[in-house]
Amino acid sequence: MSNLKVFRDGEPGSPELIVNDKLAMAEELAKVGVRYEQWQANAKLSDNPGQDEVIEAYREDIERLKREDGYQTVDVVSMTPDHPQKTVARGKFLDEHRHSEDEVRFFVEGQGLFTLHIGERVYEVLCTKGDLISVPANTPHWFDMGPNPRFVAIRLFNNEEGWVAKFTGEDIALRFNRLEN
Repeated sequence: MSNLKVFRDGEPGSPELIVNDKLAMAEELAKVGVRYEQWQANAKLSDNPGQDEVIEAYREDIERLKREDGYQTVDVVSMTPDHPQKTVARGKFLDEHRHSEDEVRFFVEGQGLFTLHIGERVYEVLCTKGDLISVPANTPHWFDMGPNPRFVAIRLFNNEEGWVAKFTGEDIALRFNRLEN
């Protein structure tokens, strides 16, 4: 189940706010410039859909975002608990970092935990099937897929080179929750 927890950045054990309603999550995240919305497939997906099938099933929403925000490239990424590189992949984005462009993810299946450090607040956003999140460019954040990741996600980019992680060197991510799955 998707949810949002908001903390003061120095108080990782005591959320100021917990939101489980997706509409209320979208409203709360919009206050800090984060897009959060739900999509529905326009076609039933097969049990193990390929990239083209996934993109076609969500084409209307993808094209809308491309028009609204100028995204140029779309792909699909997936991860399973038996993936031989799951530990390396998980560790790649567990530390606080930024990107010079938006980080846009839509969860076709599964889940992932995006944690954003905005001002003096930390926003933990557990995204699940049907959720889209767009972390604005240059927003400090980290991402956890958990020790047993299972997800299929659509990614949108303006420029894949702009999506390179620039680590902040801060250890704040170590003090906040990890995704357990």
